[in-house]
Amino acid sequence: MSNSKNLSINTLLNKALMTLHLASKEHLASKEPSNQDTKAYDSLEKRLSVKEKILAYNPVANYQPHTLHYAMKSLGYLPDPILEGVIGYLKGPNSKQYLHANAHLRLILAVNSYLKTPLELTPMSELRERFTADAVAMQSPRVWQQANTTMLGNIKPFTKKSDSPVSWKDETIANADDGDMTVRCYKAGGKKSSFRRKRIHNPDETVMLFFHGGGFCIGDVDTHHEFCHAVCEQTGWSVVSVDYRLAPECPAPAALKDCITAYAWLVDHCHTLGALPSRIVLAGDSAGGGLSTLIAQQLTAPSKSAWADLGLDGQKMFSLLEKLPEPLAQMPLYPVTDIETDYPSWELYGEGLLLDHADVAVFDAACLENSLLPRLHILNSPMLGDNSKVCPTYIVASELDVLRDEAFAYAKQLKGYGVAVETYTVLGAPHGFIHFMSVHQGLGQETSNIIHGFSSFVREIISTQSQLAA
Repeated sequence: MSNSKNLSINTLLNKALMTLHLASKEHLASKEPSNQDTKAYDSLEKRLSVKEKILAYNPVANYQPHTLHYAMKSLGYLPDPILEGVIGYLKGPNSKQYLHANAHLRLILAVNSYLKTPLELTPMSELRERFTADAVAMQSPRVWQQANTTMLGNIKPFTKKSDSPVSWKDETIANADDGDMTVRCYKAGGKKSSFRRKRIHNPDETVMLFFHGGGFCIGDVDTHHEFCHAVCEQTGWSVVSVDYRLAPECPAPAALKDCITAYAWLVDHCHTLGALPSRIVLAGDSAGGGLSTLIAQQLTAPSKSAWADLGLDGQKMFSLLEKLPEPLAQMPLYPVTDIETDYPSWELYGEGLLLDHADVAVFDAACLENSLLPRLHILNSPMLGDNSKVCPTYIVASELDVLRDEAFAYAKQLKGYGVAVETYTVLGAPHGFIHFMSVHQGLGQETSNIIHGFSSFVREIISTQSQLAA
């Protein structure tokens, strides 16, 4: 195997950019620049006004870890002929293969496929470090600025009326086995003055408990920081992101137990986040989406026999579940819901994308091989349990995703039980697309639409409950 295949996306992207540089030279040398080409380049200079540039000011040091963000975002401004040329060079997908994915997104997929290393050849600790480094490097540096910490943050003339400053803090709480676990708590603050402390701005009195994805083996609160920040900023809700234990060191159902424990902690502490215990919403992507569906199920219809399979610890968890309030709603994004059935999307999108058959096999083995539970167990596969009383669900699916059809199957099962369900499918999007929300314009807009759609979904539930209580 060549050395280039073992490099992180940060390193390989430099090679792609060099190719782009050469391709752009050839492209411009071969013909006079078109009006479309000129506009694409001119838009880079004219995009920001003076005021916007001042508002966007951050210390230079804060940009250094995010070079991947700027590199990947910049690719989207290049003319399509250049992008298509690089995609062809990398033997990436063409527009006929993925009708709804533009050239920018297909180049991202091509780069990923070109440098991807089979997961079984990479030690899990190294894979975690690489995934975290790449995920954070793709995020906008803006979301790593604490509220009112920029140089001009407190100058009123330069403060946008629409700004909802976000602050966050990591808390250490007990996990399910009395070890330490980190949760990151985000708050949307009101305006800060020298006479008053910053107020928590949470008009819906709602808090989201978020579970990151990563096959139950990789990922942490940093890898999904940008999405959680966006939810808090866009909705005004508080958000709590859970750094649950990972496999293979802690196989299933350790992650599930930790996330239930985090839910119990949030019930007791949500008042510090401006929220009510009755207005906790669940969310997660991929493996985290699967955790969301499992927790929603067990909070509404806990299975005594299932938890008994874990002995005394399981009985304690069942007793805890019986005492906890039900969640208000949930939003699983491209979730794991059925670990056994082969759906059509498994065959359609199992190769050449961000999550393939081999990846699933590695994560599956790491999570389940040393589990105390059998593979086909209620606490491993949400579709096997009782979902008849699950909270209202806003489920998000990716078109180009091996897991797409099990998301649809889960939605269909809930609808069959009369559960309120909305399904939002992002066309042309691969599994894990929220990681590209700030580097790809289309996926950024789709992510914003998803957050808006779910917040409207939740507010309608709150309104209906208020009318019934009146």
